[in-house]
Amino acid sequence: MQNIPIYEALARAFAAEGVDTHFTLMGDGNMHWVAAMQQLPGMSTFSARHEHCAAAMAMGYHLATGKVGVASVTCGPGFTQIMTALTTASRGRIPLVVFAGEAPIHAKWYNQALDQPPFAAACGAHYISAHSPRRMYQCVREAFYLARRERRPVVLGVPYDLQKEPLPNIGAYQPSSSVMPRVEPIPPHPHQVDALVEKLSRAKCPIVLAGRGVLMSGAAAEVEQVAERSGALLATTLLARGMFDHNPFSLGVAGGFARDIAREMGAKADLVVAFGTSLNYYTVDNGSMFPKAEIVQIDTEPLGLAHGMKSGDLHLNADAKLTAAAIVEKLTARGPTAATVRSPELARRIKAEPADAAEFAVDPGTLDPRRVIEELDRVIPKDFDSVSGSGHQSYFHSVMRGRKPENYHAIRAFGAIGSGISYAIGVAAARRNGRVALFEGDGSFLMHIQELEMVARHGLKLLFCIFNDGAYGAEIHKLRADGVDDSGSVFGYTDFAAIADGFGLRGTNVTQPGQLRGLFDAYAAQDKAEVWNIHVSDKVVAPQTRRGISSGHGVR
Repeated sequence: MQNIPIYEALARAFAAEGVDTHFTLMGDGNMHWVAAMQQLPGMSTFSARHEHCAAAMAMGYHLATGKVGVASVTCGPGFTQIMTALTTASRGRIPLVVFAGEAPIHAKWYNQALDQPPFAAACGAHYISAHSPRRMYQCVREAFYLARRERRPVVLGVPYDLQKEPLPNIGAYQPSSSVMPRVEPIPPHPHQVDALVEKLSRAKCPIVLAGRGVLMSGAAAEVEQVAERSGALLATTLLARGMFDHNPFSLGVAGGFARDIAREMGAKADLVVAFGTSLNYYTVDNGSMFPKAEIVQIDTEPLGLAHGMKSGDLHLNADAKLTAAAIVEKLTARGPTAATVRSPELARRIKAEPADAAEFAVDPGTLDPRRVIEELDRVIPKDFDSVSGSGHQSYFHSVMRGRKPENYHAIRAFGAIGSGISYAIGVAAARRNGRVALFEGDGSFLMHIQELEMVARHGLKLLFCIFNDGAYGAEIHKLRADGVDDSGSVFGYTDFAAIADGFGLRGTNVTQPGQLRGLFDAYAAQDKAEVWNIHVSDKVVAPQTRRGISSGHGVR
């Protein structure tokens, strides 16, 4: 490909990698590349109002599609704006490629010049400096290869002036798929399967725990059969929420967001068999979720140490689907196990008992967020995509049941608020069906509320369920527990309905129970995004926050 500028050749190389959607905020350093991307057939370009949001939207797009997310920013201050997004993507193992402009390579001085690679390295991202015209294609291929192979963010930095030079005759682009190794699933070692089956045969209160790896390997049915054959209860990580909700002995989410009944049974468990999960701090709730259980980890990347804790007592480096099938075969041959935990009474309690039974008094004009979620669970169809924000409110919607894990999207890895709106927009850009709901808090939503303009401009339809307690929820509860003045965390009930109207969208204030059915029917009947400003009480404290307060605000 000759006699075309490098920026155009790079755009075509991205398209050859299968990129059909990208998110950007245009500046000098990336404007030519963005313009070239916009001209490509079948390419969708979404222009954000903040660089962080462009990168986070690309991450949300990956969550919905499994494809590498693609974003672009300009050099210097445009690049520094995405440090939180890069760190979150790195810790959350999100494959992301960011096209970043760099200062002109031939300029004697440029006021936005910055040594960008160290910033990327500090965030855990890989940085590729594309400074050789003859190696441009190699740089793009390496970026996508590393993003896919290592599931990490990669920044491709290209100097602004170099992009406008002609591409040398370097032949046709060879995409990363041409060098991606094809590997077969790893079978379990027979001796380890025998040892695990022996443990399952003796356990009185076993729990089979499934993570996102089960979903990725298509092993849900086989893992559920392990529980059926062994008499175990079922549970999932947060990111696999809903996988076994059809099963009467599914406890739901394990860890910090566990229901009361799940924590009760977790305390009694004598064996936990974990498929496709890293068993991180959140899943085991710093060790308090399964305090007496022997833990077996089955994963393609098993860890001995995760987040400062021992991650298991027995580790199988194997594919979840193959391992579960092997266990079921052995258990079937052995016959009945010693498990006694399943009973009709337990099934009744799992179905009937509230997720959190603690009692709180709420102020007039505000709602208990737990009751709001019960109403939302009845109103929002089960096939909607659910996107989780962060912060105190992120617990409440996690107890919604009967929804597929493929349609649940959350990134908890860095604990940063302010990204939920962008993740939801990325999912909505992928789905284009109006069936996406964000569950977010008021403080987090306000951090990037300017993106409502982008939603209106691009004609995206999605539902924003904002749990507005008029404060930074986690902080107000911690300050109160410490007997410290909480006024610095209180901001009042922002009128998100009016703000939505101002951006040309629809908005409604929700202050009474029973409003949501009519509101949803109205949302479904029209073609705009909508913001529900749900006034919730600042007196209701989520269970994970209560436990954190009692143990020193998360320093455990």
